Amino acid sequence: MATKDRAVVLGGSVAGLLAVRALASSYREVVLVERDPLPVGTSTTPRTGVPHGRHAHGLLVGGLRAIETLLPGATADLAEAGVPAGDMCGAIRLYADGHPLRQGTIGELGLAVSRPFLESYVRTRVLDTANLKVIDGCDVAGLDSVDGAVTGARIHRRSVGAGEETVAADLVVDATGRGSRTPRWLGELGYASPVEERLEVNLSYTTRKFKMAPDGLGGNHTVIVAPSVTNPRGGVLQVVEQGRAVATVFGILGDAAPGDLDGFLAFAKTLRAPEFDGILRAAEPIDEPATFRFPASVRRRYERLDRFPAGLLVIGDAICSFNPQYAQGMSVSAMEAATLLRMAPDGVTAPAFFRAVAPIIDVPWQIVTGSDLAHPGVQGERTGAIRFVNAYLRRLQAAARRDATLTEAFARVLNLIAAPRSLMRPDLAVRVLVRGRAAR
Repeated sequence: MATKDRAVVLGGSVAGLLAVRALASSYREVVLVERDPLPVGTSTTPRTGVPHGRHAHGLLVGGLRAIETLLPGATADLAEAGVPAGDMCGAIRLYADGHPLRQGTIGELGLAVSRPFLESYVRTRVLDTANLKVIDGCDVAGLDSVDGAVTGARIHRRSVGAGEETVAADLVVDATGRGSRTPRWLGELGYASPVEERLEVNLSYTTRKFKMAPDGLGGNHTVIVAPSVTNPRGGVLQVVEQGRAVATVFGILGDAAPGDLDGFLAFAKTLRAPEFDGILRAAEPIDEPATFRFPASVRRRYERLDRFPAGLLVIGDAICSFNPQYAQGMSVSAMEAATLLRMAPDGVTAPAFFRAVAPIIDVPWQIVTGSDLAHPGVQGERTGAIRFVNAYLRRLQAAARRDATLTEAFARVLNLIAAPRSLMRPDLAVRVLVRGRAAR
């Protein structure tokens, strides 16, 4: 039962939409404020405010579970709409250091869904919320406050002649992404800004879409080539809804694939996977290339602040923005929103929320920073623990070329349903040591 008057969510992307859903049953009204006009209906067309929407995306098991909690029936709806589905280990081929890992099964369904289609599905479900009011086509000018507590958001509609107005709120949720201005707003309200951890990777994405023969990926819906120390390039080839194949290739530290078809295919060939060479060359390109650059992974440590204004929360990329090659962003946002759903009925406070989501962020942050620091050109502190884990993972991946049990354990960690320490279990460690040595 709704017990509070109004929550305002800033930002209408995946994190903001799921935050609306999480709050709707605890507030009499939820207001969604979005800079761009929000489209209506499901679509495969990228939204203007999501420049990376054309590139391959991943929805991890942890994220799909969270979305199912917030939007029951979502998995079945998407599969019925034609989104390819399969076991998250059995339907995904993963290459590490130029070799495919032996596939197994983890009993968890995964969906090969494009970002525009998933977001539009979520948006359609959320916009059907009875107590939701949408204010789109407007900019957020700042926050209103009384005695250091946030009491609303100041907005400016983009329509001609529109002035600034205030939307009063019991709670304001910042879901505006990596460009969040909450650190600046905190200073204006007399609070300290959070410590910001940053790891520069200078990632460059290039994506093209192709028409591919049915079952062109041999029963898989996704092929992933993970970058390695010996070859820091990587790529994702994914068959999504409507049978389109999305091919995204990427490099770090300024290495980028050319946009022209010959240059794109030549770059893809260096990934040393047949799917990115012969199969892709035989496919028919159906659109122009899209590029995207990502400078750095950024984590804002809100959970470490001693003081934080009442009436304000931060969620999604506004807390932590991950290197997108690891496909964690949407899933972590969904898991945070599921946490918000659980906490909202009792009157969620910022310190409690930030403490609750910090462990959700810890695992993918460890994966991203540890993996990126394996590349010599990436600048950052390489602790003894990071060096040990990276050496162990290289041996695990070598052993997993012939051991599906290790691939399954690795897949559970990557899908945010098992802790990284689970890979150190004695039974798995023996397999790593014995089979990793044999694979060298």
